[in-house]
Amino acid sequence: MSTMVFTNYPVQDVQASTEFYEKLGFTKVQEMSDEHASSLKWDDSFCIMVLSHEFYSKFLKDKKIADTKVQSGTLTAFLVESPDAVRKIAEAAKANGGDYFAVDMGIPEDQMFSLEVTDPDGNQFEPVWMKTP
Repeated sequence: MSTMVFTNYPVQDVQASTEFYEKLGFTKVQEMSDEHASSLKWDDSFCIMVLSHEFYSKFLKDKKIADTKVQSGTLTAFLVESPDAVRKIAEAAKANGGDYFAVDMGIPEDQMFSLEVTDPDGNQFEPVWMKTP
């Protein structure tokens, strides 16, 4: 059995966030979505879940939801097929209310390329391409 990863993000508007991630290339999984949460599949091993603050809070016990516009709660990286795919995701994010920026790690782009992408709620993720041997 392979492992499937679900990254959960608290969002102000589940519908708007669902539409945002669909524009980046994710596919909504109807069977795992309702007015409180949407499951958005990238591939057979990685999904992002966007959850209303009320629903997300149920999983936190005594913790508060971080204000991800000014604090980092998590940074999720996932592999994509090319540097162009990284750019396409980042540009789609920016065109739909998100943003992106680059971090210079001193690694040549023909070896590894990534951009830091934020959604309209400030949740951050990182599409990454790496040269494989």
